[in-house]
Amino acid sequence: MDAVFVLVHSPSVGPGTWTPVAERLRGRGATVVVPSLAGVGAGGPPFWPRVVAAVGAAVDAVPAGRSVVLVAHSNAGLFVPVVVAAATRPVVGCLFVDASLPARQGPTPVVPAEALPFLRERAVDGILPPWTTWFDESEVAPMLPEPAVRAAVEAEQPRLPLSFYEQLIPVPAGWDAQPCGYLLFGPPYDQVANEAAARGWAVERIPGRHLHQVVDPGGVAERIAEMARTWSPPAAGA
Repeated sequence: MDAVFVLVHSPSVGPGTWTPVAERLRGRGATVVVPSLAGVGAGGPPFWPRVVAAVGAAVDAVPAGRSVVLVAHSNAGLFVPVVVAAATRPVVGCLFVDASLPARQGPTPVVPAEALPFLRERAVDGILPPWTTWFDESEVAPMLPEPAVRAAVEAEQPRLPLSFYEQLIPVPAGWDAQPCGYLLFGPPYDQVANEAAARGWAVERIPGRHLHQVVDPGGVAERIAEMARTWSPPAAGA
């Protein structure tokens, strides 16, 4: 396909969570960019415009005449509508990978109200610890079984302000006019995948845990490429 893949990581982790998949996609001949959302938590709210600016800078660098496919993991999915609305290149598809979905009508909270007490009890002076420390080792170890991979992921994790998770993100009308799809790894996102199916989106699954893209980057890259294959015309002469 001629579209450029823009792989958007969760602000709770770092761009390295997409790097292995990006390498596999490039090995298949695709053009891929992985914008960094490091620093989007600096300063006060609202935070979502900084996400739009960071992803938008990557989209702006795509050559004129090329389209893009947005691929968002985890809570990066919530920012897809505002990214689409601001994009300076045609967005021909949006793929949500084990990701949260924006509300059918906005605005969308980053976390539901019932989850905020879990975060508030972990915050110190309004700042949260790194994401993997929120959970028991019994949950983190199976998600990141390779020590070197785990060390790399954990080294990139920011300490985001609690207010990042308390923000509401707009949902511009018509953002999903292009095809959308959902790639599920497993619980608890199975319920989110059911909602994606209810919206009429293509839904596929690769069994795994939430950061499966760093465990099986080849398999995830192959599935992303297949799901997006029909979303843009082939390159000239292909």
